[in-house]
Amino acid sequence: MTDTDVRKDAEHSGPGGYAAARLRLLTEGARSGPPRRAALAELTDDWLTRLVTAAADGIRGVSLVAVGGYGRGELSPRSDLDLLLLHDGGDTKAVAALADRIWYPVWDLGLALDHSVRTPSEARKTAGDDLKVQLGLLDARHIAGDLGLTTALRTAVLADWRNQAPKRLPELQELCAERAVRQGELQYLLEPDLKEARGGLRDATALRAVAASWLADAPREGLADARRRLLDVRDALHLATGRATDRLALQEQDQVAADLGLLDADTLLRQVYEAARVIAYASDVTWREVGRVLRSRAVRPRLRKLARERSDFLRRAVAGDGRALGGKPVTERSPLAEGVVEQDGEVVLARTARPERDPVLPLRAAAAAAQAGLPLSLHAVRRMAASVRPLPTPWPAEAREQLVTLLGSGRPTVDVWEALEAEGLVTRLLPDWERVRCRPQRNAVHVWTVDRHLIETAVRASELTRRVGRPDLLLVAALLHDIGKGWPGDHSTAGEIIAKDVAARIGFDRAEAAVLSTLVRHHLLLIETATRRDLEDPATVRAVADAVGTPGTLELLHALTEADALATGPAAWSSWRGALVADLVKRVAAVLAGDAPEEPEPAAPTAEQERLAIEAFRTDGPVLALRAQTEPVMAEHVGDPEPLGVELLIAVPDQPGVLPAVAGVLAVHRLTVRTAELRALRLPDDVDDGSVLLLNWRVAAEYGSLPQAARLRADLVRALDGSLDIAGRLAERDAAYPRRRGRVAPPPRVTVAPAASHHATVIEVRAQDAPGLLCRIGMALEKAEVRVRSMHVSTLGSNAVDAFYVTTQAGTPLPAGDAASTARVLEETLRA
Repeated sequence: MTDTDVRKDAEHSGPGGYAAARLRLLTEGARSGPPRRAALAELTDDWLTRLVTAAADGIRGVSLVAVGGYGRGELSPRSDLDLLLLHDGGDTKAVAALADRIWYPVWDLGLALDHSVRTPSEARKTAGDDLKVQLGLLDARHIAGDLGLTTALRTAVLADWRNQAPKRLPELQELCAERAVRQGELQYLLEPDLKEARGGLRDATALRAVAASWLADAPREGLADARRRLLDVRDALHLATGRATDRLALQEQDQVAADLGLLDADTLLRQVYEAARVIAYASDVTWREVGRVLRSRAVRPRLRKLARERSDFLRRAVAGDGRALGGKPVTERSPLAEGVVEQDGEVVLARTARPERDPVLPLRAAAAAAQAGLPLSLHAVRRMAASVRPLPTPWPAEAREQLVTLLGSGRPTVDVWEALEAEGLVTRLLPDWERVRCRPQRNAVHVWTVDRHLIETAVRASELTRRVGRPDLLLVAALLHDIGKGWPGDHSTAGEIIAKDVAARIGFDRAEAAVLSTLVRHHLLLIETATRRDLEDPATVRAVADAVGTPGTLELLHALTEADALATGPAAWSSWRGALVADLVKRVAAVLAGDAPEEPEPAAPTAEQERLAIEAFRTDGPVLALRAQTEPVMAEHVGDPEPLGVELLIAVPDQPGVLPAVAGVLAVHRLTVRTAELRALRLPDDVDDGSVLLLNWRVAAEYGSLPQAARLRADLVRALDGSLDIAGRLAERDAAYPRRRGRVAPPPRVTVAPAASHHATVIEVRAQDAPGLLCRIGMALEKAEVRVRSMHVSTLGSNAVDAFYVTTQAGTPLPAGDAASTARVLEETLRA
């Protein structure tokens, strides 16, 4: 259908014709993007023009004006119609009646309407009081009525905006900053608000307003395309949901991606992130320029007088070498490095710099900027991107040193790196970076895209460089540890190969490259082992020592583990996890130093454990004790000691079903299990020759306060004798458990860890965390007739990763066939 056909349908059928033509335009597949938005705006213009013409009935001195997004001719399927009925202040009753005859047909069609009725002076006064109104009027566009009235208002509003820019632009910048804090950064959010988040459509509109002020202008390259891409995504989102929404929710992403002809939701998010990054970077550059101009204007009158006095002085005082009396150079450009200077709060290239002859210049300028805590000038970055020669392979030593300096500069590294990325310099230096650039991470634990996470890890690692003998290897490993996430398969395995290649390219020798590839390959080894394995088991410690190889590599891996976790998000690191990792590192270091671990003797029960066991035997029921625990935060962190939960000691006469009963009761009471250990304790000969199961668990309340020990014991008694329907209680909890629509969680996976222990079989469970998960696992293991020696649980966001050390009833590791069968049955149980 052509635009002419659409307009004819609308003309011949009144509002109903407009509605039909609008629907046809939105549902035909041949047109989308800017052409459809423009056609929808034109169709709406024609309809509103006919409404005004029919309703005006001789009224003069009025015009209908589109403002905001409609004023720009950018109507998304569910966009509001932003309309201003402008009048000259004549017959106000007639104007009010005219407004009703325009607004009501719009409402009758179910269209969202943002409307106002004002004279030009009222519009200007409102704009002066309300920045959002003024921004909308900057895009005012005439639809119908008195064209002169609209033109005069546009001229006056633009003049007001330019005259008031020194006052209004800081207000606009503050508004943008507040919105960024409230909505987050579009380029990192899994469910971003396309309009309100930083780098979204609101920021793109703000950049247009800055340009209209004539005070500064945004970098234009790529900006229009980025804005168009976000508008296209919003159009598809409106059509997919049937609602006027700007939030790209998880459950809508697959449909939106399909409607846009994209491969999948990850491809969609990556395009959104790339667009947001362009807009966010342009905003940073623009607001920096606005600040520079406003500062310059503020000091200009005073400087004119000073300049006259200084000029007279310099004519008398400047010596032949260009120095004033006293020896201070007469210059406003401060040298930072070869070819790099500071000027007006930015890092720029020196006049003598020759990027076409100096391939190290981009890294040298970036390192100097990060060290000085200053932004890289947009002009400098673009000049280097346009003319710099590629670095030779391997890199010269200076290039490698400048990269390490850049990575070790702390928080300023982030902005400098983003400036290099904006002009494509990072992928020229490190081609493998392209695969991780703007790559989303669909994991609630991660708060950054892959590329930003790598830079954040380097920032965190820069704080730990005093702990290691080779800080350069630590920083480069931080930059590369997740580089394999852009490739199929295990990202650690893929990253090991890439890291070895990159290390050789940037000039590390073979031994150094081997260390870097080992760090990348095993960057998850310490945290996973410490939280999921029995550190008392010599096989656990020996396996880590064999993988790491040397004390120096262990030292680096320890620091990398902490930096990686801290850069992941608040759920990935705590003093509890840090203490576990430190304990593992201490044990591995002893092995690497030649102290082979011996098979540990069973630890003698403490006096309290023995007392609880005797009481449990005498009462023939469970006995428990709760004890709060805290541990000092590690030396690198500042703050109060972090609570590690509550130690729960339980003694129960040896009997079947203890694990699921205890786990079920804790789940009913909303207690999260962090660690758990079970063992049979022989009673003293003078008491009896029986045995008691001793459970030493660390638990924490999901929210609120901990339950009383008496209540826990009472429910545990009922669970063991079968009078407490744990399964029913947990089913009620599960039915009420909040679920997100959209992506279905991956199915559980249960595996047998090979050679993980000499004295038990290790079964590892990865599943979606839910109330009662440990209870279900315990019940399945009971049915398999295996004994649980200990377990190590870890919850990362919504994912549970638990390791169970199990034995036969005789206390020996399971035969291979039985182990595989147990894992298979457990997985089937969890999938049911």
